[in-house]
Amino acid sequence: MTSMINSSEQPVVRIIDLHKYFGSLEVLKGVDIEVSRGEVVTILGPSGSGKSTLLRCINLLEKPTEGEIWFEDTCITDPKTNINKVREHVGMVFQSFNLFPHLSAKGNVMLALRKVQKRSREEAEAIALEQLAKVGLSDRAEYMPSQLSGGQQQRVAIARSLAMDPHVMLFDEVTSALDPELVRGVLDVMRQLAQGGMTMIVVTHEMGFARDVADRAVFMDEGVIVEQGTPEAVFDHPKHDRTKDFLGHII
Repeated sequence: MTSMINSSEQPVVRIIDLHKYFGSLEVLKGVDIEVSRGEVVTILGPSGSGKSTLLRCINLLEKPTEGEIWFEDTCITDPKTNINKVREHVGMVFQSFNLFPHLSAKGNVMLALRKVQKRSREEAEAIALEQLAKVGLSDRAEYMPSQLSGGQQQRVAIARSLAMDPHVMLFDEVTSALDPELVRGVLDVMRQLAQGGMTMIVVTHEMGFARDVADRAVFMDEGVIVEQGTPEAVFDHPKHDRTKDFLGHII
């Protein structure tokens, strides 16, 4: 668990009355949530509950229909906001690894450092090697994605996000495409990030991770936040029947 959060500090992410429609289907139905600096928040719930849509709205990969999203002191749902500048501080790791197959592990991590941050080759390479070491892949820096396991590819994707020095990391079901024996390596990296004070919002089915690592567990269903609290409160003393039913089927 991370240290206690200073509640007087400005939230890193603040979401106010968020609605998202896909055609006539309302996927998010008025979501309100704040995430403090250094906090680890896991978002749980059944498929179709709106978890991934919520996460994708935070950096406008999905454009909200109504409501406001604030990142630090910037309202990113304001049309005047330069979302690309904001995204430089928001790391996101997806279920699919999205690595460039023609670039090595090191090359994948270096790419945004060179293209977006305009770093020199030497500087980008040093940062890439440092981040690959953090995710336990120092000996795989020159490997191509096709030479890496799924878990290793996912750790390269995490290193690529970390290289940009994000203020918050978003993880969207990052272990769900992996064979069970490869999941632990990825979760271990995420545990280390949490222990290091990284602000993280994690959509996951990994209940052990949610219970052990999160500061707060959020249970969503049918586009709303049904219940949230400490992992102990949500897992061991759920208040709502829908939460009890969900946890009863998976634990």
